[in-house]
Amino acid sequence: MLPLTASTCYSDRLLATLPPALKLSLEKGGAAEWIRSTFHYAAEEVAAGRPGSQTVLAKLSELLFVETVRRYVENLPDGQTGWIAGLRDRHVARALALVHRDIGRPWTVDELGREVGLSRSALADRFIRLIGAPPMHYLASWRIQVAMKQLRDTRASLAQVADMVGYESEATFSRAFKKAVGTAPATWRRSHS
Repeated sequence: MLPLTASTCYSDRLLATLPPALKLSLEKGGAAEWIRSTFHYAAEEVAAGRPGSQTVLAKLSELLFVETVRRYVENLPDGQTGWIAGLRDRHVARALALVHRDIGRPWTVDELGREVGLSRSALADRFIRLIGAPPMHYLASWRIQVAMKQLRDTRASLAQVADMVGYESEATFSRAFKKAVGTAPATWRRSHS
């Protein structure tokens, strides 16, 4: 259950950092041709209304969205900061992927640095420069976001949610949650379910 939820939170974070509109340029070349043909195929699917068209259109739209976001990230201006800019740096992107994939692991900056091939200080410097927060602050914030989604969307107990997002005890989780959100997790859950 957690990987799907973490993935959903990940996509929520991505959507929140994108501009309100993205333009997909269809310049000449190989990539432009498959994109153009995908749009034509989608139009044919809509017109034909065959069984499974909705599923085909959903998958095509996902594919086109991913390509559009890829192009947006690739064309960010130098010096751009923020979560998406962090995805352009291979070390920071790898560290983000690791903490998103295994949110409950007791990560340290040393361990993340080893995993991505950087020293602790080099990883911390890149993280702060690109993401705007040290790695452990980012992880703590990410854990609270995933916990909020779990509290809102599941019936998992506070202890289960605490364990899922990497807290050793319900009490530690409750203190961190209250510090970050301003209210206790049980109170937050009641007001957001």
